[in-house]
Amino acid sequence: MADAEGLRQIEQERLRCLVEGRVADADAVHADDFVIVTPSGHSWSKAEYLGGIASGEIDYRRFEPVSAIDVMLDGDVAVLRYKSTIEIAVGGREPDELEAWHLDCYRRTTNGWQIRWSQATAIM
Repeated sequence: MADAEGLRQIEQERLRCLVEGRVADADAVHADDFVIVTPSGHSWSKAEYLGGIASGEIDYRRFEPVSAIDVMLDGDVAVLRYKSTIEIAVGGREPDELEAWHLDCYRRTTNGWQIRWSQATAIM
């Protein structure tokens, strides 16, 4: 799955894994050096992010694209850009619902495409 449509499918499945708490499945698509910068400006490593989902500290209730997923593909690097709706509860707080823009950077590895960086910006 090296084309743009294949990358869109990988991203959509990744989001489903996060919502459904399928951390083992999500682990395979997140690079070991994965870092996410959240809409609130926090930076989490792969261990912090997926560990938080596994423990329930990070609880996605909804995470889905609400725009087309644009893909810029150049060899072994791809950048995905889209707008999403997210409903998330962090640290036992009441869930927040927000819209955000995402830039997700993937790279092709011997294990297939893996997300390396994810940046989300809240839409006010």
